[in-house]
Amino acid sequence: MTGTPHRAGHPELNRGVRRAGLVDFELLSAGGRPRVLVLHGLQSFNADSVFLGALAERGLAFAAPALPGFGGTPRPEQFDGVEDLVMSCLDLIDDLGPEPIALVGLSFGGWIAAEIAVRCPHRLERLVLVDALGIRVNSRETPDILHLFNEPAPVVAHATWAAPAHAPDFAAMPDEAVVTYARNREALCRYGWRPYMHNPRLKRWLHRISVPTLVLWGDQDGIVSPDYGRAYADAIPGARFELVGNAGHHPEIEQPQLLAAAIAAFLTQAQRREVA
Repeated sequence: MTGTPHRAGHPELNRGVRRAGLVDFELLSAGGRPRVLVLHGLQSFNADSVFLGALAERGLAFAAPALPGFGGTPRPEQFDGVEDLVMSCLDLIDDLGPEPIALVGLSFGGWIAAEIAVRCPHRLERLVLVDALGIRVNSRETPDILHLFNEPAPVVAHATWAAPAHAPDFAAMPDEAVVTYARNREALCRYGWRPYMHNPRLKRWLHRISVPTLVLWGDQDGIVSPDYGRAYADAIPGARFELVGNAGHHPEIEQPQLLAAAIAAFLTQAQRREVA
């Protein structure tokens, strides 16, 4: 991986590029050799992410890539589906080393994380899903996931945030950040438009996840409700479900310290048991 520490945000974070398989991943990382892979949600992480900084402060060695087509990671021309993201992340996991890693996935990244865990549970030691997309819980006539592209912007904003003040202020954002936001939206639409933000087959295979799993959910998430999250956890053997208070679909933004603390406690518990 190439890169230098990025001091504008958290001094613990490094920004660089790592080639894995077909993709040059833009990465934010902290610590030594990564033992945790963090997959972003609807938007890629930026270098001043309070949530990533909080993970670093808790001593986690992690890598947080921008998925192909998001952030500064190019999308190979042939990439057009979630399967491409899953396989490219498996390439990245293999590149990080032969030891199993912990996998954390938020929202859209939670969907990718669940797909990885179903296919290759032997590559993981623990799994954390945060307000994850990716499955169908109700019948076709009852939507599980609010349509981010078809619903009016005020409806989406109300469903997304517990506190509207956390919504992005595009007028205050630098041009580069607005361009990245739009690029992320384009990639999200490309990968998740049809079927909308889920894999119809995924839920039936969640029983294959054989690693300790924590499912965390914003208690005021209106994009995918806490009941959807409970159904997700119920389909994974032994999974634990917990709510994050005063948070909508993005607890990593609205409650970054609480979320980081819950994740770190779960992951370091595994490491302490290994030492013991």
